[in-house]
Amino acid sequence: MRIDVLTLFPEMFVSPLGYSIIQRAIQRKIIQVELTNIRDFSEGNYNKVDDKPYGGGPGMVMTPGPVFKCLEHVQKQTPAAGRVIALTPQGKPLKQSLVAELGKEQRLILIAGRYEGFDERIIEGLGCEQISIGDYVLSGGELAAMVIIDAVTRLQQGALGDDVSSADESFSDGLLEYPQYTRPEDFRGMKVPEILLSGDHAKIADWRKKQSLEKTKKIRPDLLK
Repeated sequence: MRIDVLTLFPEMFVSPLGYSIIQRAIQRKIIQVELTNIRDFSEGNYNKVDDKPYGGGPGMVMTPGPVFKCLEHVQKQTPAAGRVIALTPQGKPLKQSLVAELGKEQRLILIAGRYEGFDERIIEGLGCEQISIGDYVLSGGELAAMVIIDAVTRLQQGALGDDVSSADESFSDGLLEYPQYTRPEDFRGMKVPEILLSGDHAKIADWRKKQSLEKTKKIRPDLLK
C-alpha cells in the first residue's frame, strides 16, 4: 500500500514514521509513505498558501492553487490515482469499519489542512472524501493523517507479529476488547480470573465474549445500538 501525505509540515511525520510497527512495515515494504510539501507548489516570493476569507471572519484559509498543483503532481507518480481524503472536522467519523475499508485500498492520498481550513473549492474540485478523527478541533490535519496511517498499517498482512491480533482488538467486531492479563497471577492481591488459567479454550472464548459485551455496555453503550 502506498500512502501519500500532502502537508505544509512534512517534518512532523519524521518521528511517528521512524518507530515501532510503522517503521517495520516501511522497512519490509508493506507500506510506502511519501510526504509532499504543499508550499513547494505555491507562487510568489513568499510561498503563500493562505489568504483572508471572503465575507470576513477570523484567521486565514488555504488557497486552492497550491493544493490542486500538489495533488496533480503526486497523482502522476503512479498509475493508481488513489483515494483522496481531506482531513477535516466536518468529515465523516473515523471508525474501525472505515479503517478496514481504507486498509484494502492500493493507494491513499491524505491532505492535511491548516489555518481555518480549506477553500471549499478544494473539496469540491478535487472530489475529496472528508474524514474526521473526532468531534474536536486540532491545529492541523497532520495528527489526523498519522492516526489513519497507523490504523491502516496495522491491518496490512505482515505488519503485526501476529495477524490475528488486529482481528481481536477493540471495535474490530463492533465491541470493546475483553480484559487482558499476564504474569504474575497475583499482583498486590489482584488475581487473574481462574477461567484464564484453566486451559479450556472453549470456556475462555465464551468468557471473553461475555466480558466484551459487559465492558461495552458499561463504557460505550452507544456501540450496542
